[in-house]
Amino acid sequence: MIDMITDVTALSSKGQVVLPKVIRDSLELLPGSRLMVFSDGENILLKPIKQPDISEFNMLMDEANAWAKNMGMTEEDINEAINEVRKNRRDYRRI
Repeated sequence: MIDMITDVTALSSKGQVVLPKVIRDSLELLPGSRLMVFSDGENILLKPIKQPDISEFNMLMDEANAWAKNMGMTEEDINEAINEVRKNRRDYRRI
């Protein structure tokens, strides 16, 4: 079972909310941490946006490289595909 931490805070005249220290500490939030704000018209939910770990990105790149190699794609093939997508996006925006 997850332990729920509760506390009370107030809205400033500028619409700012201070997250209580116990909550900031438990979520490892630092100054500048980004939060997603959700509302259903009655409730507000703040969800921390965690910066992805660079090792996750590297793992995805390794998988993509292995897939491309397995498919027989060269670096030139990939660059051509990227350029084609960019060209199509530019053409689409002109419509």
